Amino acid sequence: MKFDCDVLIVGGGLNGPALALALAGGGLSSIVLDAAPEPERRDADFDGRGYALSLTSLKMLGVLGLRDRIEDTAQPIEAITISDGRAGEGAAPWPLHFDQAEIDEAPMGAIVEDRHLRPALLDALAETDPVQTRSRVRVTDQNVTPVGVTVTLDTGETLSARLLVGCDGRNSSVADRAGISRLGWDYGQTSLVCAIEHDLPHEGRAHQFFMPPGPLAILPLKGNRSSIVWTESKENARQINGMDEAAYIEVLRPRFGDFLGEIRLAGKRYSYPLALSVADAFVADRVALAGDAAHGIHPLAGQGLNLGLRDVASLAETVVSASRLGRDIGALDVLQEYQRWRRFDTAMLVAATDGLNRLFSNDNPLIRAARDVGLGVVNRMPSLRRGLIREAAGLSGDLPLLLRGRAL
Repeated sequence: MKFDCDVLIVGGGLNGPALALALAGGGLSSIVLDAAPEPERRDADFDGRGYALSLTSLKMLGVLGLRDRIEDTAQPIEAITISDGRAGEGAAPWPLHFDQAEIDEAPMGAIVEDRHLRPALLDALAETDPVQTRSRVRVTDQNVTPVGVTVTLDTGETLSARLLVGCDGRNSSVADRAGISRLGWDYGQTSLVCAIEHDLPHEGRAHQFFMPPGPLAILPLKGNRSSIVWTESKENARQINGMDEAAYIEVLRPRFGDFLGEIRLAGKRYSYPLALSVADAFVADRVALAGDAAHGIHPLAGQGLNLGLRDVASLAETVVSASRLGRDIGALDVLQEYQRWRRFDTAMLVAATDGLNRLFSNDNPLIRAARDVGLGVVNRMPSLRRGLIREAAGLSGDLPLLLRGRAL
């Protein structure tokens, strides 16, 4: 059977294109199918949306030829402060501090704006011969055979490959058609996302401030600007999001504090309902899932894209290694190697983010006292703190080659 490519990838967000580039580095061809229009390959206007990329994710982007494209616009994360408290009352007296000087490799990560990362991916795809991209197309059907998989597009066209990968989000149609169900629940929370300008420099420090309704993340951007990911109950978020800019800032200010001086909105405002969504399986015959199609977690640790890039690196390495050994890259036994590699790591992060959200998003005085003391104790234990810093930098666990900065 003649195939149109080695791997069909459904989803043109960030993980899908990253997978196409990773596979190309291992000599495999792919077609990326995206329902959305093709974005312009230029930096868009500032809107404050950013991604907290771990050190290992930055290493991977370097191998894929992307790091040089975003280096000048990425803001290194040089320190992190984690604290607990209430809006208007400031943080509890025992915060937890992470500093990049405590580990051998630095920085711990970087904040990269969406308006810079997405064009870099698109430019790299356009320059990579084994990759094709199709925009404004939807997959309406998929059919698995003993030797390959065929998809039908809403244009009537059919495409075939040895493997189909779903990078099409939490409501993955690829997963649905493969018969893969999902586990999850609604958190009853909404994330409010915006960017602010502030009078004082952030010095590369990120902040995670836990409050009873949900956490507030302050992520440093280039210049005196920061990206805000602010979690509230659904009802509070609905009311806050309906306010004008002046009222919005007045609600944010007591939560944010005055440590960076006066603050002002910069760019647009966004809101996202929060829920947990994990696929019961990451693979089926000739089908694999990656990124949010496999798992959608709470954003409090800022690990969503890092987790997706771990999927991409692991899947690419599994598939490329199988191809070089003459194995069928779409065979279930090959794909189960990828699933075994990723399921434990994913389960641990799901449990950690879900548990932290439940632990900190309440106002029980006994629990508040215990967690505040816990943060202070960890802060006074250098070896444990270094371990957590390495975790935040993505340096723990069984790392794929790409995350170690090595080519396939």
